[in-house]
Amino acid sequence: MERIYLDHAATTPMHPEVIETVTAQMNDTFGNPSSIHSFGRSSRQAVDRARTAAAASIGADFNEIIFTSGGTEADNLAIVGTAQAMKHRGRHIITSAVEHHAVLHTCAYLEKEGYEVTYLPVNKEGLVRVADLAAALREDTILVTIMYGNNEVGTIQPIAEIGELLQEHPAVFHTDAVQAYGAVAIDVKADHIDLLSVSSHKINGPKGVGFLYAREGLLLTPGLFGGEQERKRRAGTENVPAIAGFGKAIELAMASMAEKSKRYSSFKERLMHLLTEKQVAFSVNGSLERSLPHVLNLSFPGTDVESVLVNLDLAGVAASSGSACTAGSIEPSHVLVAMFGKESDRLRNSIRFSFGITNTEEQIDQAGEATANIIARLTNK
Repeated sequence: MERIYLDHAATTPMHPEVIETVTAQMNDTFGNPSSIHSFGRSSRQAVDRARTAAAASIGADFNEIIFTSGGTEADNLAIVGTAQAMKHRGRHIITSAVEHHAVLHTCAYLEKEGYEVTYLPVNKEGLVRVADLAAALREDTILVTIMYGNNEVGTIQPIAEIGELLQEHPAVFHTDAVQAYGAVAIDVKADHIDLLSVSSHKINGPKGVGFLYAREGLLLTPGLFGGEQERKRRAGTENVPAIAGFGKAIELAMASMAEKSKRYSSFKERLMHLLTEKQVAFSVNGSLERSLPHVLNLSFPGTDVESVLVNLDLAGVAASSGSACTAGSIEPSHVLVAMFGKESDRLRNSIRFSFGITNTEEQIDQAGEATANIIARLTNK
């Protein structure tokens, strides 16, 4: 039985060229990037190449990229670092109810430290209303953190509009772009983004590495203390093989973004068309028009999410109920709660399919057939 992986929003397999880059770095280069001898310079060159690729991918400058251990650290550094650096001006933060837990739990921590956080609601498509954000802004608002694209339902937030709005306000603008990066074009200067978080393992790179874009001149208190790496913003000897692999993953992702976007969007249409042909009742969670191309979240009335996922797994199809960070939790998706309310049946019957470089049209057809058969069996139709 062929195993079909449709959970690329949780993590992605490493690209073969990325694996080659990582292993070559491990085999050939081991010097500390902070050392001035030739061994250290070779490692520094690998880090510099990756930083150059990262900066170019979002329209940033070389020195505005801070390598981290992943998206969670990038979010923490952006949010806590800004809160600590700006607390002299205020202690009010604005975020949304549908953020990743790396943002929500960090905001919850800051609330315990005496900061005030406003959690903006979303509509039934998962969209933040810019008018709600404008109404929530105060003189003491120091940070606005709104994710670029949602990891559970794929909804893309009005980032450019938010950036434009904040041009008239001194608050720092951070966006968690972990799920959107590599899937949609991002320009931090055009969208007036001050801080942006990215994770390597979402774009077929190694786990345990990411970056934070921090606009030049921005006040940011470090979260780690030690050496002077990353221009004193993130202490610790760099994970050179992972960073080099991340750089290669960035190059590959940027070169193939347009083609992948078109292909993944066609996978969405193909899967929904097949389910419709099989007379499977379903609803789309989120927006098809304003959505990440690789994420499709469907509600199947009359089913239970755990039963569907177990049966899909037995059929060789790997899908998800939402964020991988809450897999196995008995708590309903906070994203779906924010969109539909605590009493909605969608909390208990929604499945996320997410596509990636290993998928083919034949796999989508097989997954669609398996899903249709499972839904029919579980609903006795």
